[in-house]
This record gives sequence, structure tokens and C-alpha cells, in this order.
Amino acid sequence: MDMNKRPETMERITTPALANAFIDEQVELIRKQVGDKKVLLALSGGVDSSVVAALLIKAIGKQLVCVHVNHGLMRKGESEQVIEIFKNGLDANLVYIDATDRYLEKLKDVTDPETKRKIIGAEFIRIFEEEARKLEGIEFLAQGTIYPDIIESDGVKAHHNVGGLPEDLQFELVEPVRLLYKDEVRVVGHALGLPKNMVDRQPFPGPGLGVRCLGAITRDRLEALRESDAILREEFDKAGLTGKVWQFFTVVPDFRSTGVREGKRVFDWPVIIRAVNTVDAMSATVPEIDWAVLKKITDRILAEVKGVCRVLYDLSPKAPATIEWE
Repeated sequence: MDMNKRPETMERITTPALANAFIDEQVELIRKQVGDKKVLLALSGGVDSSVVAALLIKAIGKQLVCVHVNHGLMRKGESEQVIEIFKNGLDANLVYIDATDRYLEKLKDVTDPETKRKIIGAEFIRIFEEEARKLEGIEFLAQGTIYPDIIESDGVKAHHNVGGLPEDLQFELVEPVRLLYKDEVRVVGHALGLPKNMVDRQPFPGPGLGVRCLGAITRDRLEALRESDAILREEFDKAGLTGKVWQFFTVVPDFRSTGVREGKRVFDWPVIIRAVNTVDAMSATVPEIDWAVLKKITDRILAEVKGVCRVLYDLSPKAPATIEWE
């Protein structure tokens, strides 16, 4: 039997009852697999890793060591939420690393999008490896691999070295949600009691805000991006759009335009609002957002975000545009 192939008879997890049955089954399997050994998990705060963390905490408690790396490219309040939920709420064995300065130094003056992505990914592996070598008794590596990962990678993601860890770190994998689809993972997350805004969070690129702070990343533009994105999310929540629009975010490009503030000429950045609806992310349409909502968002960004003098709404569908800008 192929352990990485979803059985045709496997029922889709669509209800709390089915989710609880899955949780009970996985808790038993995890305890049987791990025994009294320790498990290491990279906890990003995304849906998949958060659900895996909650499952493992339920099964083995402090035997799980979670490592959360803040690369400085998180959305506003995300690292704080991870600490609050897992360390304070679930009493997790959590190692928190603020690597903001390290990342931004590596990314200084780097403008090419693919180079930025490679630097961000490689640096995470280095930091995770450093932390793994500090810990004793780790024999297992937990991953938030889900079934589409396995299908799309033709089985490659069912492999301990998929993240690029050195071969001498021979961890055995623990992947409790590897046969689930994303919607099923969310149902399990709700059943585990994780907050709705964590379980139902939008897709977020691995490089984080690094691919939305266009061109060379600077601290001031990154802060403008983080604050404008937080305003957009808050106002979409108030307008009841969060569950209706598939994905939305802001982008801050690496150029300035003229503006006027307090009667004086300024030379500040534009903020671009991007919102899309899609079924499979292969194509996407742009929703018609109520003018009053867009005006409220614009007024708040211009009043509250330092260094910004324009707000734009991206009307481009995919294709020819892509969902992300970089």
C-alpha cells in the first residue's frame, strides 16, 4: 500500500464529527510512531503548520519543539499571534527567533525577485539547521505537507530533505495531514480550537512581504507595506469582504511620486491594492469593491501610513497579470 496515496474509500472531512474522529486517530498514530522521543517542527503560523503543531501538542505535548523564525517579512501581528496562541495558550515548547536584521542585511540592494526568493528560502534553512543542531534528542521532523503538495511534486515532498536540510540530519518524518486537502485541514483546525483568523487565513507566499515590497527591500518601505496591508485587512473585515474575496493585499513599489502634504510638496510612495477571486489560482478576476469601502481604505492609508501619497487599485485579471506582483 502506498502511504502517500489517498485511499479511494477515504471520506472527505467536512464536519466537526469527522474532524474529531480524524484527530483521535492521528493522536493515536503519532503516539505510536514517536513514543517518548522528541519532534521538531518549523512553525510558520500558516494553516498547515499550525494545524500540525496543535495536533502534535495534543498527542505528545512538550516532546514537540516548535521553531518560529520571524524573518521580518511577516504581516502585522503574525509572529505575536503565534507566540500568544502556541506558547501562552497551548503551552507549547516554542523557540522564537527574531532574524529580521539578518534577513534584511542579506537582502540589502537585491532587486531581482527570484534572487530575493532564493535568499529568503536559503536563509530559513540555515537558521532552522542551526537551531536543530542546538537541540538534543530530536529524532523526528514534523511537516505540514498536505495532499496537493504530494500530487504536485510527484511524491518528492514525502521526503525528509525536501526543505534542503543536510543529509546528516536524518530525521524520520511525521506528517499527520499529508492525505488531506486544504479545506479538510481547515475543518480539522477549527475542531482543534485554533482561531478562525489563523485557520481561514489567506494564501501567503513563502517569502512573505518580501515579494510585495517590490525591488530592493528597505525598512521604511517594508513598514509602509505592513501598515497599509493591516488597514486593508481591517477594513475588508468590517465590510464583510474577508470571506468573499479570495485574496487581497497591498504592494509598495520601489519608486516615488509627487504629492502635497500640509501645503508642501512631498515625494512619497504609492500603495497598490490587489484583490482577486479565483477557484484554482490558474486564472483570476478582480472584484468590484464598493466605492465607499475603497475610499475609506484610501483615506486611512494616506492619513496613517508614513511616506505614502497615493493609493491605487489594480484592475488587472490573471492572465495576463499574475496574482502576485513579483
